[in-house]
Order: sequence, then C-alpha cells, then structure tokens
Amino acid sequence: MVDFKGRVVLITGAGRGLGFAYARCIGQLGAMVLIQDIGANSDGEGANPDISKPAAETLRLEGLNVHAISGDLASRESCHKLCADALNVAGRLDAVIHNAGWVAYENIESIEERSFDHMMAIAAKAPLWLAQAAWPAMKTAGYGRIIMTTSCRAFYPQYVQQGLASYAAARMAVIGLTHVLASEGKNDGIIVNAISPVAKTRMWGIEGEPDELRPSEVAPGVAYLASAECTEGGWILRAANGQFHATKMMEAAGVDYPRNLRAVKASTAQEVAQKWQSIAIPHVETRQ
Repeated sequence: MVDFKGRVVLITGAGRGLGFAYARCIGQLGAMVLIQDIGANSDGEGANPDISKPAAETLRLEGLNVHAISGDLASRESCHKLCADALNVAGRLDAVIHNAGWVAYENIESIEERSFDHMMAIAAKAPLWLAQAAWPAMKTAGYGRIIMTTSCRAFYPQYVQQGLASYAAARMAVIGLTHVLASEGKNDGIIVNAISPVAKTRMWGIEGEPDELRPSEVAPGVAYLASAECTEGGWILRAANGQFHATKMMEAAGVDYPRNLRAVKASTAQEVAQKWQSIAIPHVETRQ
C-alpha cells in the first residue's frame, strides 16, 4: 500500500493550487511535508512571505505534519540551500517534487532574454539543481523519488498555444532531464519521473475551488510517483480530472540506432521531397 510514514517530502510552489493539493494528499498518507513557496505573482515575479506559512498552518490544523520552509529557486546556490535546509529539518529527504512555475504569454516578436531566462531558471534549471542537491543523500540512503513538472502543451502539437514558446521550451527540457536522471539514478534506488498536470488554478485565472479539473484530482498520481510503490523511472504521468495516463517515447522494434532507422531511404533533397508523404508519419499512441 502507498504509505509515507517516516518519509520526508519537499514540495516547491506548495502554498497554493496543485502544490498545496499534493502536500495535503501526501501528508494524509503519513509523510512529513516541507512546503516551499516564494509567493510570486501570476507572472512569476515578486515574493510574498505570507503564502507558505498560512498554508502549512492550515494543513497542521487538519492534523498533518506539514512545515513551511523558506528559500527561492532562482539559482543553483539557492536550490542547494533549500535542500540542505530540508535535510536539516529531519536528517533525511526521501522525495522532492518540483511544482513551482507559471504560464507567461509572449509571442515570438516580444520574447525578451530576461523573461525567457527567468522561465528556464524556475521551470527547467531548478528541477536539475534540486535533484543535484538531493542526490548525495538519496544515493547514500539507497532511496529517493524525484518528480518534475512538464506539460502536454509542450509535447503534443494539438495542444500548443501561441505565445508559450518559453514555457514550452522549459517543459520540454524537463522531459530530457527526466530521461537522463532516471537512467543515472536507477542503480542507486533514485526513481525520477515527470508529471504533466491539468487543473484550474491561478494559471487559469481561477480563485477558489473549481467546478472541474480540480488540483485534488491530480494529487493521487503525484503521491504514487513520490512513494516507495513507484519503482520505475522515465515516465511522464498525464493527470487531469481524476484520470491518469503514463507515457514515454519508445523506439520501434528492430531499429539499430543510428545506423538503421528502419525508415525511408533518400539520397537527395528532391528525393526527400518526393517521398515526404511516406517519411512524415505522425506517431499515434494506441491504448488497450
């Protein structure tokens, strides 16, 4: 059974929305939960120290072992300090869930380097630095769970939204991180996966409890990924409306990469053009 008794779980961006739902769900399963939330606004800017502490107090009043932990995610140093502080709380860190992030709409002509770098720092670099910081303790313990956040808005062309180039770039970077770290961690008991959640939160302009796509309906999937019951890494867990679908891109059988892709042969650009209808075949998932 999924049980977090004796486990310590750090969740970023957990003062509101999805992160708060994760904290409640995992706390109800017996974990000591440490919630970080800098209290940024909906544009990912600024800070509000009055976000994480009241959130932790709310969950403590429900009988859960939840504590606020301060710190930001803007640099490698700050991410390492956050994990060090988390380890100092209870002497262990069993799972890290990087949930903090936001949606910023900028069309291609208006993207600035500062805004792009800020998005990458929080949504792509921070999960790497958090994993790096937690890795030694998890490796020594022979156990660890790391969950990063990605989005179907990035890896399914049908769901792309204009103006989300920076957001999509960061979320796609997370998929690469998940694959590599899952491979690096498996021999040491460190399981790394990604969650692709959909819920009506501040990112949707929703305040309060939504009528559908509730954060609480995503939380059980994240709790599973953060638990000892999850023993496979490299998955992207899609979660929305109480439904879950784990997916990963797998090579076709018989491919000898990179020498034989079992694909259409062509030796000139014109030949590629002539055979394009055979070359460009979208991959469509089939489910049983």
